[in-house]
Amino acid sequence: MRICVIFNPAARGNKARRFRRYLGEMSQQCAFKATTGPGDARRFAQAAVATGYDVIVAAGGDGTVNEVLNGIADFPDGFARARLGVLPLGTVNVFARELKIPLKLERAWKVLRRGNTTSIDLGRADFLDDGQPQARYFMQLGGAGLDARAIELVSWKLKKNAGPIAYVVAGLQALAEKQPQITVSADGRKIEGELALFGNGKFYGGPFDIFPGANLGDGRLDVCAFPKVNVPALLRLAPGFIARRKLSEHRVRRLHADKFEMTSDIPAAFELDGEWIGKLPATFSVAPQKLRVVVP
Repeated sequence: MRICVIFNPAARGNKARRFRRYLGEMSQQCAFKATTGPGDARRFAQAAVATGYDVIVAAGGDGTVNEVLNGIADFPDGFARARLGVLPLGTVNVFARELKIPLKLERAWKVLRRGNTTSIDLGRADFLDDGQPQARYFMQLGGAGLDARAIELVSWKLKKNAGPIAYVVAGLQALAEKQPQITVSADGRKIEGELALFGNGKFYGGPFDIFPGANLGDGRLDVCAFPKVNVPALLRLAPGFIARRKLSEHRVRRLHADKFEMTSDIPAAFELDGEWIGKLPATFSVAPQKLRVVVP
């Protein structure tokens, strides 16, 4: 089994530091590619598939995993040729939690070496960028409205220096703006809200079960729309959500489909796996059992 590990050497935190100390042992068992800027992980992943690596490992958070995923997709028949591996070095690691991949580095590495594989559904977004059709794959989740706008507003200098605090600051900025009205349409049904989240699996933002009953292998995506996104609405949601890590169902609207469209009355950003992607409108769909992932 040939393994290629793709890692951002500028990653911060204890797990990243432990990973760098662990490199000596790992480098004897696999190839190692260090990124230097945005887009490198995607290019390295495509090249690794072309070179014949069996497992392409994203060592980082969900954004790094998404970039590696799309690099595999860039090579013709890439998903049939290579499997995706994850070393969860990020702050939240939603995808690793969903698949029960150990968050401790040594245990996660043992999982990769064993090579046990499962097939899961693969999400896809189709949208326009400067009038040109674009497609982007995702493995876990996405959103349109407040969360995507906050990601768009994040100061990367502040993120480098202060970590998650940068997202709190950006979220407050986004909350002060006029919120879009987002419409989600699928199979003749519509739901609306000022924030719309969707998941391939059940988790969002860590161990929070935003999409109860969702499954990475059920051939559909689960959408959760919040009618209002303002300070009073968030304060009403927060206590119960934090205590139970689940939403109050009477405060949200839900839809389940293998394909749906999102539109908005004013320009609205959308994100995939925690990374800002573009603006609505966009169509989201799922390819059943398309992605092979190394799991416990």
